[in-house]
Amino acid sequence: MTEPEELHPDDVQHHLKEVQDLLARQKVVEGLVHRQDMPRHELVENLVHKQHEAGLRAKLDTLHPADIAYILEALPREERLYVWDLVKAERDGEILLEVSDAVRESLIETMDPEELKAAAGSLDADELADLAPDLPPEVIEDVFQSLDTEGREQLRAAMSYPEDSVGALMDFDMVTVRDDVTLEVVLRYLRRFDELPDHTDKLFVVDREDHLEGILTLETLLISDPERTVAEVMRSEPVISFTPEDEADDAAQAFERYDLVSAPVIDSERRVIGRITVADAVDFIREESEAEILSQAGLREEEDIFASVWSSVKNRWAWLAINLVTAFVASRVIGLFEESIEKLVALAALMPIVAGIGGNSGNQTVTMIVRAIAMGQVEPSAMTRLLKKELGVALINGVVWGSLLGVLAWWLYGNVDLGLVMTGAMTLNLLLAACAGVVIPMLRQRLGADPALGGSVMITALTDSGGFFIFLGMATLFLL
Repeated sequence: MTEPEELHPDDVQHHLKEVQDLLARQKVVEGLVHRQDMPRHELVENLVHKQHEAGLRAKLDTLHPADIAYILEALPREERLYVWDLVKAERDGEILLEVSDAVRESLIETMDPEELKAAAGSLDADELADLAPDLPPEVIEDVFQSLDTEGREQLRAAMSYPEDSVGALMDFDMVTVRDDVTLEVVLRYLRRFDELPDHTDKLFVVDREDHLEGILTLETLLISDPERTVAEVMRSEPVISFTPEDEADDAAQAFERYDLVSAPVIDSERRVIGRITVADAVDFIREESEAEILSQAGLREEEDIFASVWSSVKNRWAWLAINLVTAFVASRVIGLFEESIEKLVALAALMPIVAGIGGNSGNQTVTMIVRAIAMGQVEPSAMTRLLKKELGVALINGVVWGSLLGVLAWWLYGNVDLGLVMTGAMTLNLLLAACAGVVIPMLRQRLGADPALGGSVMITALTDSGGFFIFLGMATLFLL
């Protein structure tokens, strides 16, 4: 029996390299064998292939599902599917949960309904709810029918909540106890479990109707007199709890703020219906961070790095089309001042500086605002106050750095007026960038849209066109 390797966070790259080396070695050796002219050629070739498969399968058997998911994401499609076929069937469900959405779709496409049913059947209700949107309807129906009554209710409940709610994150694997029993009874009860649910740091104390009465930490349970009752040692106030309708983002912030490991989820009548763990919160934060990074660049969803050309094109072309329009607008702005540029060639060299610094400043502002919105630190009513503050920052930066660039322009081209125009244009464009950096995400939040979506793209477009117009317009007015 193969002993599992000790897990180290930094080893995943090493595991990936080993798998890639095994795949490369297999291709080389099998290629050489294929070209050899020998007796029983097919038998030898088959034996070599099976030998390499066995080595690769043995390597995969020692890895954590999350590491296998990472390896699958890092492999080209052909190698990914080959490795996926070598993974033990009983681990399929866990790995499908760990891989990115795009890669999950590519793996599910290669699996027949029976394989999908087996993979889904190995998951808990909350995990199945995460996987369900990517599964064929007939598979979900069969899995649903195979569950017991409690499992069906849990699955139905988990799938009924919005994706960004606590209800979508919670799991149902928890331990509850009554307040009228002794700690000795609780300890005997826990010993009946093969293992406690992951991230169990506390037990939820409930009455006969499952109403939350308090919590009993494992620390308290272990250090207290076994003859004492749960009611005597439990903590009843304050108990941090959530409802299924709460925002998942708020819950994640609470976990970070209060250093929580787990917390109960209660309904409107304070009945405990599930729990949320730090693992759920971390996963949500990671997914939100990835989504924010993508939305800043105008990408709608996570893209498989080894996806087909057409799939990648479809994910990227929406905002590229917007960029095409904004770039055309910027070019027409420049076209309005062709005569000015012909008379003063220095304008052509200096105008990218004005637009570029304006874009960078605007992206700084929009990043800070989007982060504050994500952290729940900013409400729509704070727009005026934030606008005043960012305009002040932009004014100071514009005067300081604009003056520096103005002096450089004067030194390079020997034109004092050009330096003054450079300073003025820089200041005005930074003010424009500050306004856009505050208003765009705040308005999108007020309208119920994603504040981060395309923020950088829109800021860059605005500061480019606006910067060109301001600089060339001022140059035309004051220099020509």
